[in-house]
Amino acid sequence: MTTEHQEPKKVIPIQAVPAEASEEMVSLYAAAKKIYPRSVEGIFAYWRWILVAFTQIIFYGLPWVEWGSRQAVLFDLEARRFYIFGLVLYPQDFIYLTGLLVISALALFLFTAVAGRLWCGYACPQTVYSEIFLWIERKIEGDRSARMRLDESDFSFKKLMKKTYKHTAWIVLSLWTGFTFVGFFTPIQELLVTARNWSFGPWEFFWVFFYAFATYGNAGFMREQVCKYMCPYARFQSVMVDKDTFLVTYDKVRGEPRGSRSKSADHGSLGLGDCVDCSICVQVCPTGIDIRDGLQYMCIGCGACIDACNQVMEKVDYPKGLIRYTTERAIEDKESNQSAIRHILRPRVLIYTAFITVLASAFLVSLATRNPLRVDVMRDRGALAREVDGVRIENIYRIQIMNASEHAMKVQVKATGLENLKILNSQGQEITQIDVGPASNQLLPIKVSTAIGQNESGNYPIHFDVIAQEMDGDKAITRTREEKSSFIIPR
Repeated sequence: MTTEHQEPKKVIPIQAVPAEASEEMVSLYAAAKKIYPRSVEGIFAYWRWILVAFTQIIFYGLPWVEWGSRQAVLFDLEARRFYIFGLVLYPQDFIYLTGLLVISALALFLFTAVAGRLWCGYACPQTVYSEIFLWIERKIEGDRSARMRLDESDFSFKKLMKKTYKHTAWIVLSLWTGFTFVGFFTPIQELLVTARNWSFGPWEFFWVFFYAFATYGNAGFMREQVCKYMCPYARFQSVMVDKDTFLVTYDKVRGEPRGSRSKSADHGSLGLGDCVDCSICVQVCPTGIDIRDGLQYMCIGCGACIDACNQVMEKVDYPKGLIRYTTERAIEDKESNQSAIRHILRPRVLIYTAFITVLASAFLVSLATRNPLRVDVMRDRGALAREVDGVRIENIYRIQIMNASEHAMKVQVKATGLENLKILNSQGQEITQIDVGPASNQLLPIKVSTAIGQNESGNYPIHFDVIAQEMDGDKAITRTREEKSSFIIPR
């Protein structure tokens, strides 16, 4: 059965598309745009340069500081000794490095929970050297607009000379940085003589130029790329901040809606916020972000946008602090910073502080009470026990005595646990005293013997009692150690 009035069927026309029109190249990679940070002055820029100066004075100056007859800070990998002023550490003291790393990690968590990425913005080597390299660039090529015009201009002799001067300065600074870095592992005075004679060993040659190349590449070219894509800290910082963390924050409540206006205009009647949309906060940012878009992992917390925005607010006679260090809760609740400070002492901050206090105290106490006398006794597995002239039983050992102090030691070693135990040297003479120089160690083969027939055959525990006299000027300091071992009497 058919209906009398049937609606016509809709037909969708299908047209053939030429192959050329459907072929579009879609790139999944966006080339990085060069960022030209604008110079800025202000309280945060001032403190950033103070930290730059402080860190570089320590880095470049510390290898040249003398401590007695040696370099004050020297990590002598060949001799397996690490000198830090009056402290001498051996590989066996690796636990101190572990403790220091744990304390540093907890301190990083604490600072991040309180005030965000302070380390990144003020003391990170990537930030510090990027600031130095950028300063050199500004001195030679000019500020932001001048550098942009120079890069966009055609090739000329003037452009060539400026680029040559800039890269020469960068390379010289990078090489000096690499040289200084190696100077922490090789005495820098010796390294300087080696450099003058151009007689670097393969190890020194590789690390001087590798560190120089890394400095030149990271601070001169990669800059914000390291912070954005290579730094792991940028990725997990979000789990350490909350609504009560002080961060570089744009006050949206006060600033929006943004828009340009004349200085004499009443922006309230125009329906505008305090933000004049000048984009100077973006121009001064070393990572090229817009802080007005909210918290971003690329923000290193340097405060450059705060200094820039305060200058603009001062020019248009608006209150400062449109961009400031504050908390998300303070922005939402329209609280002052004084009110936000009350929320600093929250559970996670107290927990981090407690852990750091306990670990740092234990670290310092352990370091202060550390015994510089180290003793290690090892049995000779090739000759466990033997009879000598049918009179005595001998066991062979190797004893290592390490002196981790700056003074010589006179060491006496006694063996206890069995009757009439004697300690002999490899020539069969009884050892009465061992002289160990400052910051040195001695490895000696020794024999421990006892008379035959005084004890039954078996394996007996014995103790090596080591007593050392350390002379600190006219003051005698006694150091003691006790090492356990065993003595075998054969059948």
